[in-house]
Amino acid sequence: MSRSVLKDAILGDFSRTEDASPSSLPVTRRLRVRSVVLYAVILLLLTQLFRILGTPHSGSHTILTTAPWHAQESLYKCQALTAEHVSVEDYTSRKHSDRNVPGTKATLIANASIWTGRGGGLEILKGDILLDQGLIKRVGRVDRKLLEDYQELHHVDAEGRWVTPGIVDMHSHLGVHSSPGLQGASDGNSRKGPILPWLRAVDGLNTHDDAYKLSASGGVTTALVLPGSANAIGGQGVVIKLRPPTNRSPTGMLLESPYETNTTKYDRARSFRFRQMKHACGENPNRVYSGTRMDTAWAFREAYEKARQLKQVQDEYCAKAAQGQWAGLGEFPEDLQWEALVDVLRGRVKVHTHCYETVDLDDLVRISNEFKFPIAAFHHAHETYLVPDTLKSAYGKPPAAALFATHARYKREAYRGSEFAPKILAEAGIQVVMKSDHPVLDSRFLLFEAQQAYYYGLPHNLALSAVTTTPASVLGLDHRIGFVRQGFDADVVLWDSHPLALGATPQQVWIDGVPQLSAPRIIKKPAPFQRLPKTPNFDEEAKAALKYEGLPPLEPKASVTCTVVFANASSVFLRDAHSATGIKRVDTAQDAKSALTVVAREGKIVCVDSATSACVRAALHEKGDVEYVNLEGGSISPGLTTFGSPLGLEEIGGEISTKDGYVFDPLLGNIPTAAGGNDALVYAFDGLQFGTRNALVSYRAGVTTGIVAPLSRGFLSGVSTAFSLAAKHKLDDGAIVQETGAVHVAIHPRGAPSVSTQITALRRLLLRPSEGELGLWFDKVRNGEVPLVVEAESADIIATIISLKHEVEREVGGRVRLTITAAREAHILATELREADIGVILTPSRPFPSSWESHRILPGPPLSEKNAVRVLLDHGVTVGLGVHDADKTLNTRFDVAWAALEANETISKEEAIALVSTNVEKLLGVERESGEYELVATLGGDLLEYSKVVGVLSPRRGMVDLL
Repeated sequence: MSRSVLKDAILGDFSRTEDASPSSLPVTRRLRVRSVVLYAVILLLLTQLFRILGTPHSGSHTILTTAPWHAQESLYKCQALTAEHVSVEDYTSRKHSDRNVPGTKATLIANASIWTGRGGGLEILKGDILLDQGLIKRVGRVDRKLLEDYQELHHVDAEGRWVTPGIVDMHSHLGVHSSPGLQGASDGNSRKGPILPWLRAVDGLNTHDDAYKLSASGGVTTALVLPGSANAIGGQGVVIKLRPPTNRSPTGMLLESPYETNTTKYDRARSFRFRQMKHACGENPNRVYSGTRMDTAWAFREAYEKARQLKQVQDEYCAKAAQGQWAGLGEFPEDLQWEALVDVLRGRVKVHTHCYETVDLDDLVRISNEFKFPIAAFHHAHETYLVPDTLKSAYGKPPAAALFATHARYKREAYRGSEFAPKILAEAGIQVVMKSDHPVLDSRFLLFEAQQAYYYGLPHNLALSAVTTTPASVLGLDHRIGFVRQGFDADVVLWDSHPLALGATPQQVWIDGVPQLSAPRIIKKPAPFQRLPKTPNFDEEAKAALKYEGLPPLEPKASVTCTVVFANASSVFLRDAHSATGIKRVDTAQDAKSALTVVAREGKIVCVDSATSACVRAALHEKGDVEYVNLEGGSISPGLTTFGSPLGLEEIGGEISTKDGYVFDPLLGNIPTAAGGNDALVYAFDGLQFGTRNALVSYRAGVTTGIVAPLSRGFLSGVSTAFSLAAKHKLDDGAIVQETGAVHVAIHPRGAPSVSTQITALRRLLLRPSEGELGLWFDKVRNGEVPLVVEAESADIIATIISLKHEVEREVGGRVRLTITAAREAHILATELREADIGVILTPSRPFPSSWESHRILPGPPLSEKNAVRVLLDHGVTVGLGVHDADKTLNTRFDVAWAALEANETISKEEAIALVSTNVEKLLGVERESGEYELVATLGGDLLEYSKVVGVLSPRRGMVDLL
């Protein structure tokens, strides 16, 4: 072989230019210079090698006369080890995106308020955005002469509305935990061992997940799909765009695939693309592998030691290869199982660590320093706000904290989670990311997480950045996504209101310049919704969260029986049994001069009038103590009632010792004789727990009453009870609102017993007298004395229940009171439900197709004109709203406000309040005497706005709680 041939064989790839493909990315001057230098170095080494080729040496050793056959490949792999990450300049000079869809019309979004993400999230431009070739071509004022070059240009008049970068979800299981959830598409976790860095989420990515379209309709354009958290190292995540791929394949969804093997598209020797990897610590891997935190920490250290050793061997190999010392080297040393973990040590993989508690955070920080690798982010990270200095001591730079806004207390390691964590961490200089953990939270509403973080004190610029620019930066993709910037990917969202305004909904979503909403249902919201909403001050609450290490006192500051004057109220809502909704608006202040004053004594309102009225003046001159509260344009409204979660029967969802537990189910086995046998019926009243943190947090958010049924995993639940969230114990004054309410059952497809078996059991209970407590209560159901509450999702099951109701009523000759809960497909039967006089409690209020029985949801705008709430109300169905999880109860007021906003002002505030108070109680058989209900005082707005609850008036207890 000639010297020139040998040189070409070794250097062939290094001498190739980036112009090999028109789709290739531009190469920076820095990379070109480095490639030339490397070429020269290798050429010099080869020259020295050829000078001595074939020359005998004294002694017993002889120098090789030819370079090994693998030299070219081995040198290429060595060069790839030192490649740098791409730069912004590489991408902003692109003519078209590598993800451009040919034939896509250029789009001009005109007259927009543009939140660019630049300047720390403070830059706002008024102007236009030009999208073409999958890129943002212009931002600001677009030259009209430039537009003349376009034969076809789609014009969108934003009319001053807001445009932001597409939302980036940095923790999702889209496509690996698919929706609807089916056994054949559950690919999130492997249980083959605690250390699995070689697994890849892309290998399980399901392109038929129903949630892609739903999430995109909420403005999500990019998502990091991660393996689950069963393992200490669960495998490699993958970043995807949510646009349907033109080739219908998972590969077509990838953004900057690190697995690309075509070197004309991705040359690892010139620059590298970050990979993403999932780590987890704490309860999950401990539970799956029956281990302890010590076991998990050792698993990490053992794995990283293997990777460190392999990295050292590679580095030594490349040092010799660069000097032409091929003797005895062999091929480049690598191991397919451990190569990804080696890349972690080289800083080429973003490590995303599922970690909650301080002990676990400290473990991973210590391991990162021991093996010298950076951690991109701690996810869930419920205690990071307590130990920001621990994060700052991690190797490299401090990890970001990827958080839920209010989702906490569902297991022990989440118990100290705080809604003020984003604010506290940002003030400590830690990057804050809000994420969904989809489908734990529906990523369609990821923006709601940012809105809540903003409400609880995270600055507006950082709140929006937390779902756009910050996750893009943490992922190592801020050279092309996360900003509205010329040359970046054309991933933008046009919103119907300010993105931090409650209920903000996309009018259109562009991914790679391709519109994702074919026929968006657009709501025209009034001008105030285009402004950044005002929020309360929670500085003192945040300080208390730190002072008490995440468990601050939640009881009222004071509970008083004296006269309390609430001044400067803009509105007052009261319960009224004679009104259509059960709620009436007493009066409305039209301006500051006509503000209302509310006087309460012993927890009861004695007058509502102007500040100069005789009633108010008399109260102010009473003998004794008078508390004065300035509501600053706030409101008085009925306390809210929650149903659907285990609130009142548990403290920590994942800790059975803190729960009432689950009832025996007669369809799954005999109930013990000591408990009454199969004729027994359980009362939730007997298992009530008071003073739980979820109850107290919710009370401070305006939820004053809980209704709960016994917890069941089967058909029969028991009898529900209604209780006060403020009570300290069951014997406290006013603790029990109503001891017994309705009889509860659930009908779902479970395999065994079948749905038809469950229906048969219900029919028998309704038509044939039974013994014991079970017979007693079903007699009451037959006689219409108490409601029967059936939890069901599927329209088919609901239709069967409607038919059964008719059958029973014909048989017994009376009316059966029936309520359907959960009911995500109830809208399909709105007419039939009304005709059968069946009410519905939608749980949750914003539906998600988590299972096959609920896959026919009505999503609401922008995908459908109406939401399920509006459809059912339009047909005359009595509707209530509930929640599934106890920790979500505190957002009840925001849930109902969102539902009303989606209804395009067709649901009044009185109707909205009724959806989570009087309607829920009516449907669940809770009856109150007039005047025996709580009222909530809010500061700076009404209960359905970004206001702050500052007081609760409780006539039952004869006092006012000042919060």
